[in-house]
Amino acid sequence: MKPLRIWRYILILFVLTLGAIYSLPNLYSPDSAVQISYLNSSQSADEELKERIENALEEDFKNNPDLEIELNKDYALVRLPTSDKQLQVKERLSINMGNDVVIALNLASTTPEWLRNLNAEPMKLGLDLRGGVHFLLEVDTKTAIKNRLDGTLQDIKRRLRDEKIKYRSAFVEKDKSISLSLPKDGIKSELTNFIKDNYPQFLISSKESEETLSLVLSEDSIKQIQSDAIDQNLTTLRNRVNELGVSEPIVQRQGKTRIVVQLPGVQDTSEAKKILGKTATLEFHLEAEFDTPRTRKTSYPHRNKSKGYSELQDTVIISGDSVATAQASFDENGLPQVNITLDGQGGARMHRTTRDKIGKRLAVLFVEQRLKTSYKTDSEGNLNVIEETFETKEIISLATIRAALGTQFRITGLDSPSESSELALLLRAGALAAPMKFVEERTVGPSLGQDNINAGVLSMQLGMALVIAFILFWYRTFGIAASIALGTNIVLLVAIMSILSATLTLPGIAGIVLTVGMAVDANVLIFSRIKEELKAGTNPLQAIDAGYDKAFLTIFDANFTTLLVSVVLYSLGTGPIKGFAITLSIGILTSMFTAIIGTRALIYLIYKNKKDVQRLSIG
Repeated sequence: MKPLRIWRYILILFVLTLGAIYSLPNLYSPDSAVQISYLNSSQSADEELKERIENALEEDFKNNPDLEIELNKDYALVRLPTSDKQLQVKERLSINMGNDVVIALNLASTTPEWLRNLNAEPMKLGLDLRGGVHFLLEVDTKTAIKNRLDGTLQDIKRRLRDEKIKYRSAFVEKDKSISLSLPKDGIKSELTNFIKDNYPQFLISSKESEETLSLVLSEDSIKQIQSDAIDQNLTTLRNRVNELGVSEPIVQRQGKTRIVVQLPGVQDTSEAKKILGKTATLEFHLEAEFDTPRTRKTSYPHRNKSKGYSELQDTVIISGDSVATAQASFDENGLPQVNITLDGQGGARMHRTTRDKIGKRLAVLFVEQRLKTSYKTDSEGNLNVIEETFETKEIISLATIRAALGTQFRITGLDSPSESSELALLLRAGALAAPMKFVEERTVGPSLGQDNINAGVLSMQLGMALVIAFILFWYRTFGIAASIALGTNIVLLVAIMSILSATLTLPGIAGIVLTVGMAVDANVLIFSRIKEELKAGTNPLQAIDAGYDKAFLTIFDANFTTLLVSVVLYSLGTGPIKGFAITLSIGILTSMFTAIIGTRALIYLIYKNKKDVQRLSIG
């Protein structure tokens, strides 16, 4: 029997050690927890936040002295014994902490610190195995209608100027209609025909005695706007979830105005909640000039409070809708910035505006819809939640135009790298058509039920037990080597999935079961070859070498074709099919390693010192 080179044993030892370390975190179950972070991404969790949490949970600390608050860089974490306690603590924190923080449910890792220092984290489990975080969001369709009317009003004004049709004033009225006042008699019919021809979504009404047209949205138009807002928010939410790197999330419509988001295995749930519900965009304005008093202008505060206020022209050059891509980075001084690339139309508009404004200052205005929550107790002692939506606008950058801007430029003046990353993410994912509020939030159990999970795990255990019993009975000593390789195969598979942050689902368990069968199949081919060599009169030790060498090509061909199929399944499939394909493809690679290299090393260790072997214990 040919001796194996030392590098093979070193490789096997290295792989086994790596597999043991990175599969170990999966033995530690997570704790129920509540996560708290500042709404402003530039603020890190500090002692002040910890003190506020302690004050809000004063009664809980009295009843449970072991309760601890962990401070991480971006958030604080309160670990709790049960999910019921988790909901109670979240509600108490929501009432007492104010509106400058984000409070979210979480499943906190219990992996020991020495493993975390090695970047060893447990494998992610899908919603069907562990559950995750459930959000129910309601879209503010009234704001969607108002936003559409505001946009249509600006378009009407522009086209009336182009058509040289005069009007006295135009404004949105009661969030469902637009009011147009005429300068004099005799022009009403011209304006009416213009609206009918170009804006059929409006029903036009007026009084003979008044020179005013009221443009009211039809019911069909209102329903269409509401539907469009839900669809756009769905698309944006999916983009934001993808940016968060969550595997196999669920983002789907529920009813007329609500959206369900379920995120499996999210560690930073407060950040996820902050990103999902944030209605934020950018507006680019020129600074108002003091020598042009007719220019409409508004005073806005700077994000950096020390800079006070600046007056900007009301005209919006472009908004966040024109942003094609956005990436967070650092400038030459190591300060955070966002590199912006505009679409063609936005770049052309920016160039036209700035080419004649060299030396003037351009402002980047951060516009955000926020939700203010307050709690009041009624006369019957019931606690009522009152939520109000309000808009904030802050100047994050006000810089001098040095040259005509095109499709690419950068935004500076940001407070922290986390703020630049969040802004870039929001711009890449697209703007929400309307603000949303969180109607419900909870951790969810496995969607397929614990019985189905237990059945899936049992099938894997039973399959392994039957396979091991068979190979031990049929192949004896060689069966022991194959059984050890089979167990090692599962450990390596779990370790690789943990390293890759792949998500294990119930179909993934089916892929593992299939992998078990394929791993044994490779050993059966090898052992059958060895038996054939023995029947042909080959020396037992030489028969071992011949069996492994001759079976290799057959095993490789069979596994390679299966690997190609799993790659196709992953590329074209979705959800459960991808989960099956991931475990199958990883299992193929690990099974080839353990079946060919692993068992050969074990067999060599057993027979290397036996010079006159007359018979192999192979059945």
